[in-house]
Amino acid sequence: MQHRLIRSAAAGLAAVVLSVGLAGCGSGSGSGGNGSPGTKGSAISAKGCAENKAAGKITYLSGYQYQSSASILEYVAAAKLGYFDDLCLDVDLKPGTGDTAQNTKLLASGQAKVSAVAEQDLIQARANGIDIVGVSSYSDAGLDILMTNKDITRLPQLDGKVVGHKGYVPAAVEAMLVKAGVTWGSLKLVKEGYDPSVLPRRQGGLEALTGFVSNEPNQLRAAGKDVTVWKPVDYGIPSSLGAMAVNPAFAKAHPRAVEDVLRAALHAYAYCSSGEKHIEECVGYAARLSGPTYDKKLNASIWKTETQVVRDNPTPGLPLGAVDPANVGRIVDMLHQFRIVPAGVSADEARRWFDTSFVSGLYADGKLVWPAP
Repeated sequence: MQHRLIRSAAAGLAAVVLSVGLAGCGSGSGSGGNGSPGTKGSAISAKGCAENKAAGKITYLSGYQYQSSASILEYVAAAKLGYFDDLCLDVDLKPGTGDTAQNTKLLASGQAKVSAVAEQDLIQARANGIDIVGVSSYSDAGLDILMTNKDITRLPQLDGKVVGHKGYVPAAVEAMLVKAGVTWGSLKLVKEGYDPSVLPRRQGGLEALTGFVSNEPNQLRAAGKDVTVWKPVDYGIPSSLGAMAVNPAFAKAHPRAVEDVLRAALHAYAYCSSGEKHIEECVGYAARLSGPTYDKKLNASIWKTETQVVRDNPTPGLPLGAVDPANVGRIVDMLHQFRIVPAGVSADEARRWFDTSFVSGLYADGKLVWPAP
């Protein structure tokens, strides 16, 4: 069973994951932009092609393996559909272990050039002196949620109850609970494993469990277990979904390549979101990279859930993929509230850790420009 963002498991593997050779993990054959065969460089000018070739190999590091999440599946699909080839990009896919801190370090060191990093995690990394730059995000809503048994109809009913987590309670979930009037100090916080069935079984008196909106609720639903899902976004708590970051030196040296990596990924995002046939196709690409234990049904539900969250919570007034500077400020306020980053980290400073220019150059009249200029 796949589990999203296992931060504590196999963290030591992150240092070696980039050296692992993966057959067929690089860019796939060229396409005409809609999944049909094409030729290398078919969707870009000769000048743009030369610029992107000069960028050399671009290592993309996923958040967690090849799970069919936003920020992962579309990059796998862009490689396999040939969209990277169409733009003369040499993108090498590598699977992350779920350890966000390791991803940020590998990105800062240049061992990875592009990686999935949530806005909150990027702010924390920069506050700790790790030099990376945020370039994209799909939504101000996040994936962190809290699940409760059905007899909990108001969050303050959790006062004094046992709440399970994966190693820590995400800041967005804590902020939601506090805002809802829960007495935080009364909660009995316990570390649980990655089997969500402990909640409906009330193992150890458990009444609530943290998770990800696209993972554990889908697992429980498939098993016929009914729980209530509490979403921080419904309480106005800031977060992000599908956020991407880059190595700043690489971005400065090859801005066209960064822009076109995002262009290809957004083009693939649209393709993989356009009906059951394309979802099945794209999840199949991830399954072939992952091996026979890959749960295609669960991963298809993960993709559908996350893309629905994006549709339900679009970045206000901005095209898909654009970072919302106001959301960055709200995240900083939340991190200050829980003393996760120093008080000296201002919202204005944090906004400078994100570069909105890459995505803004991808659109004309509100539509993604494809082929590239």
